[in-house]
Amino acid sequence: MYPYPPLSAGPYPNSALSAGALAVIALVAVLVLATWLILVFAAARPPRHHGAGTTSLPRQPQATEQERARPEHKVA
Repeated sequence: MYPYPPLSAGPYPNSALSAGALAVIALVAVLVLATWLILVFAAARPPRHHGAGTTSLPRQPQATEQERARPEHKVA
């Protein structure tokens, strides 16, 4: 074996993660999934109506007397 194990470099480095690191990875994954699901459901729901019983369409502006009297000129 090597006389100084901490200084030895093998072909396979230690890639084991601690329990705390695995818990952080799992927590981040769950939070990202929950956020994505909330955003998808919020985007898919029908829009809310602001105001009770206001389902009429917007009105067109009324034409003035002068606009009614003169005919429309069409460019040929």
